[in-house]
Amino acid sequence: RGGSTAESAFVNALTNNKDGFTSLLAVVTPNLLAKPNTILFNKVTIKDARQAVQMFGPAQYGVAKAVVDSVAEGVIPEDEADDLFISVGVFIHW
Repeated sequence: RGGSTAESAFVNALTNNKDGFTSLLAVVTPNLLAKPNTILFNKVTIKDARQAVQMFGPAQYGVAKAVVDSVAEGVIPEDEADDLFISVGVFIHW
Protein backbone atom coordinates (compact mmCIF):
# COMPACT_ATOMS: atom_id res chain seq x y z
CA ARG A 1 0.00 0.00 0.00
CA GLY A 2 1.07 3.58 -0.50
CA GLY A 3 3.42 4.77 2.23
CA SER A 4 4.12 1.20 3.34
CA THR A 5 7.33 -0.75 3.74
CA ALA A 6 6.34 -2.64 0.58
CA GLU A 7 6.19 0.62 -1.37
CA SER A 8 9.63 1.63 -0.07
CA ALA A 9 11.08 -1.76 -1.04
CA PHE A 10 9.45 -1.44 -4.48
CA VAL A 11 11.02 1.97 -5.13
CA ASN A 12 14.38 0.87 -3.71
CA ALA A 13 14.50 -2.20 -5.97
CA LEU A 14 13.58 -0.15 -9.04
CA THR A 15 16.22 2.50 -8.43
CA ASN A 16 19.18 0.40 -7.22
CA ASN A 17 20.21 -1.88 -10.06
CA LYS A 18 23.57 -3.65 -9.87
CA ASP A 19 25.74 -5.29 -12.55
CA GLY A 20 24.00 -8.47 -13.67
CA PHE A 21 20.93 -7.79 -11.53
CA THR A 22 18.19 -5.68 -13.04
CA SER A 23 14.79 -4.66 -11.75
CA LEU A 24 12.06 -3.94 -14.24
CA LEU A 25 8.36 -3.21 -14.27
CA ALA A 26 5.92 -5.88 -15.40
CA VAL A 27 4.30 -4.80 -18.67
CA VAL A 28 1.56 -6.57 -20.60
CA THR A 29 2.53 -4.77 -23.81
CA PRO A 30 4.94 -1.87 -24.37
CA ASN A 31 3.82 1.09 -22.25
CA LEU A 32 0.97 -0.88 -20.59
CA LEU A 33 1.91 -1.58 -16.98
CA ALA A 34 0.34 -4.38 -15.00
CA LYS A 35 -1.85 -3.22 -12.13
CA PRO A 36 -1.16 -3.63 -9.25
CA ASN A 37 2.29 -2.12 -9.78
CA THR A 38 4.64 -5.07 -10.16
CA ILE A 39 8.42 -5.19 -10.19
CA LEU A 40 10.56 -8.14 -11.27
CA PHE A 41 14.14 -8.79 -10.27
CA ASN A 42 16.37 -11.62 -11.41
CA LYS A 43 17.64 -14.12 -8.84
CA VAL A 44 20.52 -15.33 -11.03
CA THR A 45 23.13 -13.02 -12.61
CA ILE A 46 22.38 -12.03 -16.21
CA LYS A 47 25.65 -12.61 -18.09
CA ASP A 48 24.78 -12.15 -21.77
CA ALA A 49 22.20 -10.81 -24.22
CA ARG A 50 20.44 -14.17 -24.59
CA GLN A 51 19.72 -14.23 -20.88
CA ALA A 52 18.62 -10.58 -20.87
CA VAL A 53 16.15 -11.31 -23.68
CA GLN A 54 14.59 -14.09 -21.60
CA MET A 55 14.14 -11.76 -18.63
CA PHE A 56 12.95 -8.75 -20.65
CA GLY A 57 10.67 -10.88 -22.83
CA PRO A 58 8.80 -13.99 -21.71
CA ALA A 59 9.51 -13.63 -17.98
CA GLN A 60 8.39 -10.01 -17.91
CA TYR A 61 5.24 -10.76 -19.90
CA GLY A 62 4.44 -13.94 -17.95
CA VAL A 63 4.52 -12.16 -14.61
CA ALA A 64 2.48 -9.23 -15.95
CA LYS A 65 -0.13 -11.59 -17.41
CA ALA A 66 -0.39 -13.52 -14.12
CA VAL A 67 -0.97 -10.29 -12.18
CA VAL A 68 -3.58 -8.97 -14.64
CA ASP A 69 -5.34 -12.36 -14.71
CA SER A 70 -5.37 -12.45 -10.90
CA VAL A 71 -7.24 -9.14 -10.86
CA ALA A 72 -9.63 -10.27 -13.60
CA GLU A 73 -10.43 -13.49 -11.69
CA GLY A 74 -10.89 -11.71 -8.35
CA VAL A 75 -7.83 -13.20 -6.64
CA ILE A 76 -6.60 -9.63 -6.22
CA PRO A 77 -9.55 -7.31 -5.52
CA GLU A 78 -9.91 -4.82 -8.39
CA ASP A 79 -10.70 -1.97 -6.01
CA GLU A 80 -7.29 -2.49 -4.33
CA ALA A 81 -5.22 -2.77 -7.53
CA ASP A 82 -4.07 0.87 -7.50
CA ASP A 83 -2.93 0.63 -3.87
CA LEU A 84 -0.85 -2.57 -3.93
CA PHE A 85 2.79 -3.24 -4.82
CA ILE A 86 4.03 -6.67 -5.92
CA SER A 87 7.69 -7.73 -5.99
CA VAL A 88 8.63 -10.91 -7.86
CA GLY A 89 12.00 -12.65 -7.78
CA VAL A 90 12.47 -14.47 -11.09
CA PHE A 91 14.73 -17.53 -11.21
CA ILE A 92 15.63 -18.64 -14.73
CA HIS A 93 18.08 -21.52 -14.88
CA TRP A 94 20.49 -20.41 -17.59
